[in-house]
Order: sequence, then structure tokens, then C-alpha cells
Amino acid sequence: MSKPIRKAIFPVAGLGTRFLPANKAMPKEMLTVVDRPIIQHVADEARTGGIEHFIFVTGRNKGVIEDHFDRQFELEEVLRRRNKQEELLNLETHLPKPGATSFTRQQEPLGLGHAVWCAHDIVGSDPFALLLPDVIVLPDGESCLGQMIRVYGNLTEKYPDAKINIVAVEEVAPEETSSYGVVGLAGVEGDSLWRIDSMVEKPAKGTSPSNLIIMGRYILQPEIFDILKYQERGAGNEIQLTDAMRTLMRDQLFFAYKFRGKSYDCGSKLGFLTANVAFALARSDLGPKFGEELKKLAAEMQVKKAAE
Repeated sequence: MSKPIRKAIFPVAGLGTRFLPANKAMPKEMLTVVDRPIIQHVADEARTGGIEHFIFVTGRNKGVIEDHFDRQFELEEVLRRRNKQEELLNLETHLPKPGATSFTRQQEPLGLGHAVWCAHDIVGSDPFALLLPDVIVLPDGESCLGQMIRVYGNLTEKYPDAKINIVAVEEVAPEETSSYGVVGLAGVEGDSLWRIDSMVEKPAKGTSPSNLIIMGRYILQPEIFDILKYQERGAGNEIQLTDAMRTLMRDQLFFAYKFRGKSYDCGSKLGFLTANVAFALARSDLGPKFGEELKKLAAEMQVKKAAE
């Protein structure tokens, strides 16, 4: 019988040099989209998807992430004295339960595969979720990881003797596939679900096996750690997760799931700015007024451009 997905890895050791000097003294994961840090959006997705144990793979100068997921008694006391019940409830809602977070260090920047391997002792022999913190998802209903975990449960019932792995994918225009990791399809498995038999990192134009790109959400089996332990360095002289997944694919089943929703790459300035706009517009308390402000701004820019 397959074990449920209860643990998730968040690799947050990267430097994020594309945002300097904004993150010179603050981790890029703590930059805010509307009123929550990026890493909070990702952790909330995991929590609503059913994750019970949050494993952060950190590096130097990332201690503020650990502090963020801890209690701040002085702040809470001030809010109580001022009767800020809504703010207190908001803090409580996003706080993991005692013992539900673990932090481990990636002492060297050896790539995503190495960061995942650094969590192997904490994950143990359980299947786990992996969420890349640069990517946040505005879901269409159920959270992205929640959708994946539900699909995982269905697949384990259908293939009770198999080890199941899932990667979340999105469609892009065929001419854009050379900028992403792309999956090769082995057959349709269900609605928005495919069996996959290959993964290609940034294929040359005209050679992509599909237009479905890997977008930063995974459900993986623990055998990936045995492969990563001996994985040779690949592209960028780093230990690549994609290389290890291709090896694991020889013995286990891999599926691509096109989730309902829209992802935003907050590792780029354009993606980060777009995410702020999209998430603000999706808020019932901000969206209507913010939308009007955007319309005013667009009109002002058109007038200014016409006058130039």
C-alpha cells in the first residue's frame, strides 16, 4: 500500500542575484507578493494541499526564513494589547504546528539535485512533495499541490504495485519551449494527465518532444535520494534533479499533470511584478479598487506616450 504525501521539501538556499540590491540583506524568498512573502505563498499551498511536515533546505544568511515560521511573542503581545484580533488570527493561520518544520543546510551551491538530497535523512523512506520557492501558483479552485496529491492517490489505486512520480506541467507556445524543461509524452492517462518517458532540459528550437513544461511542483519517491547521492554533475557543473529523474524513470512510473491555475516565476523581475498584479486583482478586498487604479495608470501612460 502506497504511503500518503505528508512531507514537502522547499529548497531555499539560492542567492537570487537577479534581485540585487533588494535582497542583499534579505533572502529573495522573503520578498512580498501583495502582503505575504513568496515563501509563505508556497508554504500555504503545501499546507492546504495536506502537507504536515515542512522541510526547508537553507544556506547562509537565510535565518530570517526560520524566524518567519516561528512565533514572535513580543509582536503577538502588542497585537493583543491593541485588540488586533484579525491580525492575530492571520499570524496564527499561517504558523506551522510545533514540530512541523525542519531546517537543514546546503553548505555548497551544487544545484537543485544536491539541495533535494540534503533533506534525505529528514524525509526518510516516504514519498514527498518538492516545491520550488521561486514559483507561486494562483490556483483555479483547489491548490496546485492539492490537485497533484489527489491525482497521486488515484494513480496509486490504479497501479497498486508501482511507484508513482508526478511533475506538474503547463502549456507554452512551441517557440518558447527552448527556455524550459520539457516532458516527452508516452500516452494519455486521463484528463490533463499523461504518462511520460523523457525529460529534456531547454531543447533546441524545433526539437522539443511537446509543449508541456515542468513548472516547479513534484511528487517523488524516496529512491531518488539513492540516485542523487552518486549523481555526477551535469549542466552548469551542478547536480541536476532532471538527470536523476531520468534515471529513476527506468524503474518507476512518471506522469505529467496539467494543473488548473496559473504559475508565476518570481525568480525574474517581470514574473515577480506580474505576480503582484495578478494576486492583488484576485483579492476581493483589493481587486476592484486596484483594477481601477491600473486602468487610470494605463490611461495616463497612453496620454503621455501620445504627447511624446
